[in-house]
Amino acid sequence: MVSTPAIVIAAPASGSGKTTVATGLIGALRRAGHRVAPFKVGPDYIDPGYHGVAAGRPGRNLDPVLVGAERVLPLYLHGSRDCDIAVVEGVMGLFDGRIDEHNTAPVAEGSTAQIAGMLGAPVILVVDARGHSQSLAALLHGFATFDSGIRLGGVILNRVGSERHEQVLRAACARVGLPVLGALPRLAELEVPSRHLGLIPAVEHGAAALSAVGAMTDLVAAHIDLAAVAALAASHASGLPWDAEAEIRTATGVLASGAAGSILDAWPIGDVRPIGDMRPTGDARPIGDVWPVGDARPVGDARSIGQTAADVIAQSDPAQLRRSAIGDRQRGALPANATPDDRADGPVIAVAGGAAFTFGYAEHRELLTAAGAQVAIFDPLHDELPIGTAGLVLPGGFPEEHAAQLAANLSLLSAVADQARRGMPVHAECAGLLYLTRSLDGHTMAGVVDADAEFGPRLTLGYRDAVALTDSPLWQTGERVRGHEFHRTRLIRPATASPAWAWRAPTGETVREGAVPNNVHASYLHTHPAGNPTAIQRFVTAAARHATTHAGV
Repeated sequence: MVSTPAIVIAAPASGSGKTTVATGLIGALRRAGHRVAPFKVGPDYIDPGYHGVAAGRPGRNLDPVLVGAERVLPLYLHGSRDCDIAVVEGVMGLFDGRIDEHNTAPVAEGSTAQIAGMLGAPVILVVDARGHSQSLAALLHGFATFDSGIRLGGVILNRVGSERHEQVLRAACARVGLPVLGALPRLAELEVPSRHLGLIPAVEHGAAALSAVGAMTDLVAAHIDLAAVAALAASHASGLPWDAEAEIRTATGVLASGAAGSILDAWPIGDVRPIGDMRPTGDARPIGDVWPVGDARPVGDARSIGQTAADVIAQSDPAQLRRSAIGDRQRGALPANATPDDRADGPVIAVAGGAAFTFGYAEHRELLTAAGAQVAIFDPLHDELPIGTAGLVLPGGFPEEHAAQLAANLSLLSAVADQARRGMPVHAECAGLLYLTRSLDGHTMAGVVDADAEFGPRLTLGYRDAVALTDSPLWQTGERVRGHEFHRTRLIRPATASPAWAWRAPTGETVREGAVPNNVHASYLHTHPAGNPTAIQRFVTAAARHATTHAGV
């Protein structure tokens, strides 16, 4: 397959404005007639929501830590299919990635530099111009020469104070031979409210998110040379695109052979260090990198956003949505509280969506569908379980922001608790774990997990090399998986029986986390389904088994 040319948007440090530039470029290039594929480096659940609004197609992630380096190029080819340019937003600073003192690779694992090198794509460096003058030349010289495998193609100056300031900075760039592709003025109206985990997601920020994306698009279109950016794009990625059905066929073969399901079996239990020293604040801050890893949130629920991001995606790429069985109610994909149609006869997997459950990866729905599931989206804020539900996915999100409304939906809480007791497979990550506890910040939850939850004093953040401690519908005891934590809540007096995971902290102590009551797997750990297709196949198989022995909801 011929690779779609790409540009990588990076920066010297977080907070430089990469998200403003990347989202604005996606929107401006699309407005100019380009079919743009949006990507984000790392396990980010928020930026791709804004990318998706700008591009009119789902934002996707490129994360070699969670999916394995061998899957990055196939996932890129899959996500950029039928596009003529890709915009890849980096994570933190250009060379920042997973902190691992034992890593001997030229660049940090999971860094923007690693992804740029794998794609063979040029890097555009976004520099926060505040406080910079002639010395910017020295900074740029360092970034341009630090790693010969990375091609720095140009600079975008952000938050420029005046015409004179811009002239000085352009001269500094010229001194080291780097073209300036644009200069953005400081504009307070581009600020988007944030909270403890970074920016408020597009799906929650509603019509204001659409307005912000429009403003970013206007800003970039007015101040950045789009033709020069498009001419710079390149990629040497080649091979076969990632294919969910092929992954499931391989996973089925692994299960039939009796081998362990994880591609990471040889890994030791790793460290729990965060991949950066980022501490998001709750203040309104310029839209950009206000958290190190915070996407891939799905972007659609009719009651969360006026003209929803899902509407935009549906209008722009209906074929992509038809290829996937997931969708929100207005797209007609297995409506909540309705009997599934005749398009498939596999088990119904209910996936929580809406404003409280927005963390997820586009590949999750594709793998579930490839494994034979009918995927039904529902909103726990006010919906019931879809009719015929045989398996439940409760992804991450911000339930602490909606605890009272979640608690008010007593019939759903009761149904979830009842189905869990009856052995229905449940996969709950982070927000899903909180929903299954007895209470969240004093509000009654489902009571499936023997613990209470509350908003905590500090952010927990970082990659984890985890080993499964208890058999579940997804993993077998002893399987090793890479995941990611990203939360500021904590469990109070959690039960110690049947923990989900263990990993080793830098201090040497073993951390045990999560819970596996009955057929429920609940944990703070986020995993990437593309890196764990066997777990997805196991889950759908368990749901099918449950459907044959129970009458459903």
